[in-house]
Amino acid sequence: MCADQEILKAFKVYGMVQGVGFRFWAHREGRRLALRGIVRNCYDGTVEIAFAGSPDAVQAMSERLKTGPPGAHVVRLEELPPPDELPGDFQIGF
Repeated sequence: MCADQEILKAFKVYGMVQGVGFRFWAHREGRRLALRGIVRNCYDGTVEIAFAGSPDAVQAMSERLKTGPPGAHVVRLEELPPPDELPGDFQIGF
């Protein structure tokens, strides 16, 4: 694998992850890591996030999702199949 090859990941985040600024935190972290992707709240109280970037940045974001922002309580991450395409930047979905 080339060092500059893009990796795609997607997760469903369970726990107290809505009403604590999780989407805005993920957006900021994703942009800080130069990722592209999308994060959105789901009707079942979870958050779904998909992102792509360098292997190191994707690994860093995957690790950060285990704790989330202050006020969040992540119970579990479920890895999902990565989407076929993502936006060219990092977006908050509604």
